[in-house]
Amino acid sequence: MAETKPVEEAPINSIKYKITGDEVAITDYDTEAWGALTIPATIEGNPVTSIWRDAFNSCHGLTSITIPDGVTSIGRRAFDLCYGLTIITIPDSVTSIGGWAFSSCLSLTSITIGDSVTSIGKWAFSVCSSLTSITIPDSVTSIGDSAFFGCRSLTSVTIGDSVTSIESGAFYNCMGLKAVTFLGDAPKEGPDVFKGATPTIYRKPDAKGWGDTFGGRPVKLIGEKP
Repeated sequence: MAETKPVEEAPINSIKYKITGDEVAITDYDTEAWGALTIPATIEGNPVTSIWRDAFNSCHGLTSITIPDGVTSIGRRAFDLCYGLTIITIPDSVTSIGGWAFSSCLSLTSITIGDSVTSIGKWAFSVCSSLTSITIPDSVTSIGDSAFFGCRSLTSVTIGDSVTSIESGAFYNCMGLKAVTFLGDAPKEGPDVFKGATPTIYRKPDAKGWGDTFGGRPVKLIGEKP
């Protein structure tokens, strides 16, 4: 039986932070560090509540990130260009994901979005070219411009029942996308939501506002053949 190679832990002492009142914001990290990083839930006895803009931008060597419960916001470009990142779990405490937050995480295959996120910022997961599926929880109400642009390996998406708007080009050039399942009423759509993609749209029988097409793509009932 082959030995399991131990996971290389990324150093937590390379984390830079700012304490305001009794809350900690992660502000920066060593771009030369590599491995699996577990962000501590507390620093100097204070809870970590936010990850600032560009905090982990271009940390190419990070392979996975564990974000602690208690973090409520992930800033713009927080993990942009983290090419080696393969797994990310966003805890239920997070309510907002900023624009470009995980853009160009080329190796990312798995994203778990917590049940408190209400908005996904523009270009948030764009060019995550290894991502194959995504479930957007019921808490999310809006999906920003080009949020999943260029996720060419994405084959299926499930969208929770609270989404009321999907902005321009949200799934632009997701050329592998086969099925998008909506669990709620038809949201407002921006232009070119599925440009360069050819999914079948599935919806619940009792959902409101649906026509024969959405974003230029055919709409069918869940369970119906494409």
